[in-house]
Amino acid sequence: MALAFIADLSTSTALLLVICLIAVCFFEAINGFHDTANAVATVIYTKTLKPMNAVIWSGIWNFLGVYVGGIAVAMGIIKLIPLNDLILQPIGENSALVLAILLSAIVWNLGTWYLGIPCSSSHTLIGSLLGAGFAFYSIHNGSGPNWGKAADIGLSLLLSPAFGFSLAIMLMYLLRTTIKNKVIFKEPDKKKTPPMWIRAILVTTCTLVSFFHGSNDGQKGVGLLLVVLIAFMPLQYAFNHEVPLDKFKASVRNVEYQLNTAATGVDAEHTRGLAAVAGKVAAEMDNVDMKNKEQVFALRKSIQSLNKSLEADLKTKAIPSQVEGTIRHELKTLKSAYEFAPLWAIILIALCLGIGTMIGWKRIVVTIGEKIGKSHLTYAQGASAEICAAATIGVSTAFGLPVSTTHVLSSGIAGTMVAAGGIKNLQKKTIKNIAIAWVLTLPVTFVLAAILFFFLRMVL
Repeated sequence: MALAFIADLSTSTALLLVICLIAVCFFEAINGFHDTANAVATVIYTKTLKPMNAVIWSGIWNFLGVYVGGIAVAMGIIKLIPLNDLILQPIGENSALVLAILLSAIVWNLGTWYLGIPCSSSHTLIGSLLGAGFAFYSIHNGSGPNWGKAADIGLSLLLSPAFGFSLAIMLMYLLRTTIKNKVIFKEPDKKKTPPMWIRAILVTTCTLVSFFHGSNDGQKGVGLLLVVLIAFMPLQYAFNHEVPLDKFKASVRNVEYQLNTAATGVDAEHTRGLAAVAGKVAAEMDNVDMKNKEQVFALRKSIQSLNKSLEADLKTKAIPSQVEGTIRHELKTLKSAYEFAPLWAIILIALCLGIGTMIGWKRIVVTIGEKIGKSHLTYAQGASAEICAAATIGVSTAFGLPVSTTHVLSSGIAGTMVAAGGIKNLQKKTIKNIAIAWVLTLPVTFVLAAILFFFLRMVL
């Protein structure tokens, strides 16, 4: 637990750390009532669940999504900033970077929530990370933001709304041609609850969206929390001390042995060279002092470099096929040396996201339920939009790519409205506001985070 290490920090540093931890929790709570409102809008507006029951149910499944969703997306978030440069900087510099990211993300998220505009927390966080990382790079001439990773994430954020929109239209068409009971295509009766089978479908889709939202958006909070921990306590959190060093050493030695054994044919020299690199890393582990910050960071970079070479050779089939499975297994173990999240961090973010889901949800729900389309949301539209959102987010999480729950589900709602009544069935003002927010989020948060970094750097 981070509290165990706070006692070793100076009073001012400990205070800054606590402020940053509170800010992360606040951001994740905002994420809960800002983004998760999308998941409950359909069950509320179709009278499937009462509002309070819906948000509590959604909050529980958001918690579970974070808890069991893994850390692939969290690691994707961390890779956006120059982490290896960050951990070598003084605490004031790190504090400025972390606070710039947090304040920029919180300000934009709160502003769009207050206006009732469904805006992406993913866009907000990524813009803030890139802006602060770029400002940091401009001063230190380090490696800078990971633009390659940013491009991958940007592509997923760009394509996911279009995918949700198109898929929702196709799904609505499929439902119309296959389901004979047309009650699901009619406006819900305000005086009656839906038939049990319809309620079961809508509760299931709400559950799936909530769970996958937790597994994707919740991981972004975990990644943000890890950035804070590494910035303030790099020795404790830049390297996984919960796994015995001997386990990593055994993996490296096995990689060395397997590559040397399989080094035959035209690629033998290359394979033996990679085995020699693994041997050097193992020797470094033999001599490292795990209480020496410089040595630990050097070992971290050595393992990362070895893993990068192994991944490149696996991708190009340069690793001999007879040892490929073993190398992949050991690579996974070695990655856990620097790609990890303590259990308490995952639980903390899960709690903040779940609690946030239960408060402040109404503004976005009203927009989703009443202001995207001109007609009232039907059972079929609610189910179609949420099935599309759950599928898109689930697949993205599996690939470790952050996507916007807000954009996917709101575009899904828009798709169902178009399927029901054409483009004229959309409310142009709402679509325009969402589009403007979608376009402005990245540049605004990028610039805001950069400005905040320069200002806080002078102050701190």
